Amino acid sequence: MVTDVNYITTTESVSVAATSGGASGNVLYTCPTSFDATIDMLMVTNGGSSSQKITIEFYHADNTTYHNFIETKTVAGHTTLNVLDAARMYLHAGDKLVCSKDGGTFDVIMSARLYFNPNR
Repeated sequence: MVTDVNYITTTESVSVAATSGGASGNVLYTCPTSFDATIDMLMVTNGGSSSQKITIEFYHADNTTYHNFIETKTVAGHTTLNVLDAARMYLHAGDKLVCSKDGGTFDVIMSARLYFNPNR
């Protein structure tokens, strides 16, 4: 972690093993208590030789529901998918990013800025 006057940065990754999502998926990241997060980078790597499908869900802690962020997205073998491009994603305390796959060898990595928010 790198600290700054205004925010803390973090980078997290997961090797995806789960073949179903929701509570059964692999948690990539959970926004900690008393923080808001800005996700600046979200990358998916298919390390296998064939095209496979991945799903990334957003868990919204406020109403305890999972929402598809990318659903069964085909990623060619030995390639990387930049999920956010130039966009940003914002999470609040307790929100999660959860991953699952249909098959293959996937790694997902993200980088975020955490802002202290005592109201969360």
